[in-house]
Amino acid sequence: TAQRHHSGFTKWLMNQMDGIVTTCSAAGSYLETPADIMSPHGIDTQTYFPADDKAAAWKELGLPGKYGIGIFGRVRHQKGIDVLVDAIIPILKKNPDPTLVIVGETTPNHQAFLDEQLAKLEAAGVSDRVVVLGKQPFSEIPKLFRAMSVVAAMSRNEGYGLTVPEAMASGTAVIASEAGAWKEVVRDGIDGFTAPCGDVEATREKLARLLSDQCDLAEMGQAGLQRVLDNYTIEREATALCDYFKKLQAEAL
Repeated sequence: TAQRHHSGFTKWLMNQMDGIVTTCSAAGSYLETPADIMSPHGIDTQTYFPADDKAAAWKELGLPGKYGIGIFGRVRHQKGIDVLVDAIIPILKKNPDPTLVIVGETTPNHQAFLDEQLAKLEAAGVSDRVVVLGKQPFSEIPKLFRAMSVVAAMSRNEGYGLTVPEAMASGTAVIASEAGAWKEVVRDGIDGFTAPCGDVEATREKLARLLSDQCDLAEMGQAGLQRVLDNYTIEREATALCDYFKKLQAEAL
């Protein structure tokens, strides 16, 4: 899954294996010897599933605004929260409906980074449209995914990145960077949009399109759900891996 050039020791280990599995073509491109199969990570759709009524799920959170744009994960530069903040400020100034919801732990060494982002929002006069929920119990995360109308994932780098397919399984439209497997998972204009990593202007343009009258967020959420059901379930992943292991076993006999 790692998207980096592997060390000599890792390459040596790979050469001792009977087979190599990768999770996405981006990761596979770093392998000197091509993987035998590509098996994308799957989502537990018993945990991540859509709300019966997204508007009611949002209202239940008791947050301001008519709908939420959530970003999930540890608060740090690598996760690209600053990219989303810089991209969304002009949009929040023009559009009174969305609320930006930041979910994830901020450790002491990254507090200054978060404070910098909040200061930008304050200076722009939109801080009342931003909620920082901080670290949440794992049991609360699926409920938050279901309540959002858009989930943003702007990481500068990822190994694979489960946030996006988890959001899609929750019936939520997505906007993601091209990190990890996201460019392969998200179909532009169907499930949401992707933008180059760290590109504020492209992210703003895609986010504006996502929130425009031309896009139906509910329809995109439904399309994303179906894409996960068709291609990214844990059952599908387990079946593919077991079939491959059985193949290796038969060849060894």
